[in-house]
Amino acid sequence: MNNSLVSVIIAVKDGARFLAEAVNGVLQQDYRPLEIIVVDDGSTDGTAEVASSFEEVRYIYQTNQGHAAAMNAGIEAVAGEFLAFLDADDIWEPNKLELQVGYLMEHPAVDYVIARTQNFLEPGARLPASVTKDLSLTDSVLLSLGTLVARKAVFEVVGVFDVTYKHAKDVDWFIRAREAGLRMAILPDILLRRRLHGSNRSFSQQSRKLEFMRAVKSSIERGRAAGCPEGNAVCDDSKAAAEDCSPSS
Repeated sequence: MNNSLVSVIIAVKDGARFLAEAVNGVLQQDYRPLEIIVVDDGSTDGTAEVASSFEEVRYIYQTNQGHAAAMNAGIEAVAGEFLAFLDADDIWEPNKLELQVGYLMEHPAVDYVIARTQNFLEPGARLPASVTKDLSLTDSVLLSLGTLVARKAVFEVVGVFDVTYKHAKDVDWFIRAREAGLRMAILPDILLRRRLHGSNRSFSQQSRKLEFMRAVKSSIERGRAAGCPEGNAVCDDSKAAAEDCSPSS
């Protein structure tokens, strides 16, 4: 069977410091063919120069509209059958696409797949106040876009990312995917290395908590509007892992 094209979207703003390592991590993937689309969300540092130094990268610039809008611009530009996402400050394991795309090809009833994440502290950086030392050293299953590989058709069902979310667009998207009845698999492998460097966008805990609550409330309201008196069921990560399909199913 011929491999299908995978489109990798890297949305970035002022990420010149880490972008080259992220792109190299994609180029070192065991899987081919792939395309790399870097969407620059109004950077003022050397992001454009770093992205343009890779002949394999398709570079798209937009004025600053937010991370969700940048990822949506990438989705509009893709040619692949499968979509994957990577933040410029994170790193993939070399076998990520091979394992996840292989799983989707072997399990046509599964719509998208995630995997485990390992945090690591950038040398010389201080641990963010919102992250305990134990959390920084452990791996976990997160509803993380950095571990996601999805069939392109999934976005035709679920839609793209809601640009009104700054921190919880991933939570909102995964909730909508569950509402749509799509099937998720969780691989046991650590496939994403998430860099902690003190200025991570996701560590604004109060803002993320408020947006998470808004995403859950919106789900409940959609459920009630559809005639479900209890609203839509929203599961935490552990319940989702238990209820969704897994490599052993």
